[in-house]
Amino acid sequence: MSDPRPIEKKSTPLLGKRVPFPLTEEQRARELKPLKRRGFMNSSMVQLTLVRFREFIREPEAVFWTFIFPILLAAGLGIAFRQRGPDKIRVGVISTSPTSASVVVSLKKDSTLVVESYDDSSGAKALRTGKIALLVAPTSSNDSARYIYDRGRSDAVNARVVVDRAVQVGAGRADPVRATDSYVTEKGSRYIDFLIPGLLGMNLMGSSIWGLGFAIVTARSKKLLKRLMATPMSRVQYLLSFLASRLVFLILEIFTLLGFGHWAFGVPLRGSLGTLLLICLLAAISFGGLGLLSASRARTTEAVSGIMNFIMLPMWIFSGVFFSPSNFPSVVQPFIKMLPLTAVNDALRANMLEGASFAAVSPQMIIILTWGVVTFFAALKLFRWR
Repeated sequence: MSDPRPIEKKSTPLLGKRVPFPLTEEQRARELKPLKRRGFMNSSMVQLTLVRFREFIREPEAVFWTFIFPILLAAGLGIAFRQRGPDKIRVGVISTSPTSASVVVSLKKDSTLVVESYDDSSGAKALRTGKIALLVAPTSSNDSARYIYDRGRSDAVNARVVVDRAVQVGAGRADPVRATDSYVTEKGSRYIDFLIPGLLGMNLMGSSIWGLGFAIVTARSKKLLKRLMATPMSRVQYLLSFLASRLVFLILEIFTLLGFGHWAFGVPLRGSLGTLLLICLLAAISFGGLGLLSASRARTTEAVSGIMNFIMLPMWIFSGVFFSPSNFPSVVQPFIKMLPLTAVNDALRANMLEGASFAAVSPQMIIILTWGVVTFFAALKLFRWR
C-alpha cells in the first residue's frame, strides 16, 4: 500500500545554489558549466547609453535643434551684425525758418547723416515715431540753433554731437588741433566673436536639459520606468547613462558650431583646445545634472517643460548669450556670476578670444563642476520610477 503523504523533493547545494534533485544530464551539464563573465559591451551602463544614443539619432527634430539650428542662428546674427561701417543717422530740419537752407547744406556735407526737411507738425511726428533721431529747429539768425531729441536714446545723443559738429563747421569753425585717423580691424572684438561662445554655451545647456528631461519623463509616462525598475539595473546606472550619452554627441556639437564660426566668420580660437574641450565637458555634465533634476519627479511632458523653461529662461536673459551681462545693475552681478551658463560663457570667451590658460578659467570651472555634482546627487535623491 502506497504512502499517501506527498514526497518532498530533496535539494542539494550546487555552485552556491539549491537546485531540485534529481537533475537530468542536460540540467547537470548546464549547472556545472562555468558561468561566463559579462563583457564590457554587455554591461548595463553601455547598453543603456546605446539606447539613449539610438533614441536621439532616430529623432530628426532633436538632430535639427542640436546641430542645425545653432548654425542657422549664428549665420543669421553674424550677417545681420557684421561689420559694415557706422550706420547713417537720420535727422530732420524744420524748413519754416529762413536759415534752414544753410543748415541743410552744412549737414549734408557730413556723409554719416541723412537729412530730411519737415514742417513743424510732420517733424514732431517723425521724431515721436522714431523715424528720425533728432530734429533741428534753426532760428531766424545764423548765430543759434535748437536741437530737439530724446536724451534717453543713445542714438539721439550721438546724433546731437554729430549734428552740432556739422553745423559749427558749416558756420566756419576751425579745429585748433590737426587730427588724423588710423583704422584697424581686429578679430575678437566683433559681435560675432562675442556671439559664437554664447551660442555654444546655450546649445550645451539646451541639448543637455531638454534631451535628458524629455527622455526620462516620456519613459515614465509610457510606464517604461516601471519595467526597468524590475531589472538588476540600479538608479545610479540609469541616470549616469543619460550623462554618458550626452558626452557621445559633445564633440560633434563643439566642432560643428565652432568649425562653422571659424570657417564662415573667422572667429579666433586662441586658447588651448584641451582646455576648451574640458570646459565643454564640465558644462555638459553640469547642465545634464539640471536636466536630470528637472525630470526627477515630473510625470508629464507639460510639467517638465514648464520646469525646464523656469530653469533656463533666467540664464538666457542674464548669462550673456546675446549681450554682455554687465548691462545689469551691479547689485545683481554676484548672482549672475554664480549661474552655470554665465560661468560657461565667461570661460569659453576667455579661452577662445583671450587665449586664457586652464588656471585663468579655474574659478569658472569650479562653479560649473559644483553645479553638476550638486544637481546630480539631488536628482539621485529625488528620482522616482513612477
